[in-house]
Amino acid sequence: HRQTSARGLTTWRIMSTVALVALARPTFDLACAQGNFDSARALLQELGAEVVGPAELVMTVDDVAAVALPPADLHILFMASFSDASPAVELLGSVKGPVLGWSMREPGEVGERLKLNSMCGVNLAAHALMDAGQSIRHIHGNADEPHVRAAISDALAGKLPEAKTPQSISGERAPQSVADEAFEWLKGKKVGAVGEAPVGFTPCLFDGEKLNSLFGLDVRQISIDNAFERISAVAPDRADKAYAAALAAQPSLGDVNVEQAKKVYGVEVALDDWREEDALDAIAIRCWPEFPTDLGACICSSLGRLSDRGTVTTCERDVLGAVTMLVCEALGSDENYLVDIVDLVEKEGLLRLWHCGSAATKLAADPKSATQYIHCNRKLGVAGNFPLKTGPVTLFRIDRDVDPSNRTGLRMVVSRGESIPAPNHFQGNTATVRTEPDAAVLVNGIVTGGYPHHLVISWIDVRPGIRKMADMLGIPLTEW
Repeated sequence: HRQTSARGLTTWRIMSTVALVALARPTFDLACAQGNFDSARALLQELGAEVVGPAELVMTVDDVAAVALPPADLHILFMASFSDASPAVELLGSVKGPVLGWSMREPGEVGERLKLNSMCGVNLAAHALMDAGQSIRHIHGNADEPHVRAAISDALAGKLPEAKTPQSISGERAPQSVADEAFEWLKGKKVGAVGEAPVGFTPCLFDGEKLNSLFGLDVRQISIDNAFERISAVAPDRADKAYAAALAAQPSLGDVNVEQAKKVYGVEVALDDWREEDALDAIAIRCWPEFPTDLGACICSSLGRLSDRGTVTTCERDVLGAVTMLVCEALGSDENYLVDIVDLVEKEGLLRLWHCGSAATKLAADPKSATQYIHCNRKLGVAGNFPLKTGPVTLFRIDRDVDPSNRTGLRMVVSRGESIPAPNHFQGNTATVRTEPDAAVLVNGIVTGGYPHHLVISWIDVRPGIRKMADMLGIPLTEW
């Protein structure tokens, strides 16, 4: 805490008590997560803090219920691996903020699974905490890195990291006619939403009436049970035919368990039937936990195949993600993809944007080599495993706005970069992007601004149209 001495000098008092809460999920690398947690606790103690809070990784509802945080001078949300945001909100949503979010580097070799997905976890938690009225600051890096040690030392002295953002920019607006044509194209488009948003995934919540009034969109919802009924009704010969078509398109599918693969392409048939029945233009689906646990398969590849045929698809029932993709298409973009920010290379100004394998094969760096494989965490078929194509990219997101003075209830954020040639760094679909603003500052702005963990990557510069549409709708636009 800052204090003023008798001589008028500003000094900093060491925060002696730190509440450290480490979140994780069993589907990630728990040995690595535990090692990082141990290192973080040791660093805090070495720097003179009294560390309180759960001594074990918090992973389950019972774990959360067992936590009773004593009073503390500083609260640290340590993202040992990915986690949904509900534990962060329950344990830290009402404490005196800001909360300090701490995310870890991704370990492992190029091409391996994403072992932690820690940065995405902090990003998601930040959105949910802001939704709950909390604020957050951010540190990224492991406990043995000098800049992390310095940042933690400063935080213990009461000087939290700044909520620094890139410099805001304001560019050329598209002509009125471009925006008018986009709104006309969007009018009447239908988004199918399957199930509820996963617990703790606040970016995946939406207001259908707002989307209809602002964009003319119609959201059609079905339950996860209804979706499973549709899947069960698919005749085996139709699933076999869809599997054969997928195998012909990507022979690598032959290395995946056939039973699991046929389930996945049965899902493709069921979703395609629903698309035709309700004239859907996009489908946002609750892809877990029910599909891997109850169906025994991961449906990423079925979403990719629907996308290849022109239907916008998003996982985690992210309706606003689907709307963001439709807006891009209305402004002339072709296929887009929904990604997490999972890795940061500060010295090279790079972000790695990733998701677990639902990209359309036409988005591959080499579509002929768009391998189909198993899901990186669940080890079930079928998910794509290939790098995304290169070239200039737009990063864009439409999000709910918690500001009560904003009559639209929405906000937008957009930035720019270039997807560069690189191996598929993480199993699934990865784009390695050199951002126009400083990459580390961009991440800090997204996290501390409470923006969603999902961004849309588009290979067309749709910013002029976005600016014009935001102006016309009165939606606040942050452009970096």
